[in-house]
Amino acid sequence: MNNVLITGAGIGIGRATALAFAHSGYHVFVSDILSTEGQQVTEEIASAGGSAQYIQLDVTDQASVSSAMTEIGGATDNRLDCIVNNAGIAHKQVFADLSDEQWNLTMNVDLRGMMYVVRAARPMLVNSDQASVVCLSSIAGAAVGWGDHVPYVTAKSGVMGLVKGLAIDMASDGIRVNGIAPGLIRTAQSLSEEHSVGPEGLAAMEPSVPLGRIGKPEDIAGVAMFLASEQAGYLTGQTIIVDGGLTVAL
Repeated sequence: MNNVLITGAGIGIGRATALAFAHSGYHVFVSDILSTEGQQVTEEIASAGGSAQYIQLDVTDQASVSSAMTEIGGATDNRLDCIVNNAGIAHKQVFADLSDEQWNLTMNVDLRGMMYVVRAARPMLVNSDQASVVCLSSIAGAAVGWGDHVPYVTAKSGVMGLVKGLAIDMASDGIRVNGIAPGLIRTAQSLSEEHSVGPEGLAAMEPSVPLGRIGKPEDIAGVAMFLASEQAGYLTGQTIIVDGGLTVAL
């Protein structure tokens, strides 16, 4: 049985991705700082006949990352086949009032944490015959900007650079690294009126999407599954925009 670690797997895109991998036969390490939500996803997978284990993980804390890898290694004989680096935050803040603490928090979760996870997991990834790393970026950073979200846009742009750098560095070990840049996806984050566009904002933007709808977390999960598969075996260093055609229509 192949193994996958998914960060931020308790809600939204992470949850949908965990369910998709479990349905395809993976043992899923459901990791999140949100313990209740993470455990609920783990139980949901088990109830459907899948295999999963909850891992408490704060991607910004190297000790937490190290502890998680020790736990995973012990459960898998030190082999990990896939990582989906999904954990992320987006806080709305006027740039003129942006504090160092707010900047650092977003950068640590959305970018630095991905590096921590991949670096710590590399010894297990090299033991897989088809290791794959998938990092979640965003069209905000990959293709467009986003007002009052400078740290988020910067971090998500940085994810594309991380993907390219890791793809070259890890290719000799047979580890592929790719990214996904989602567009407008109906998640708790996008539905937040405090930190994102909110329900009315999503509804107003929906006609701008050529495919005529706001994306679902499952739309992103499907691409993550593809990137982890043998069908993507010659694909590395790329970030795929998944936005229903929004950015090409701008």
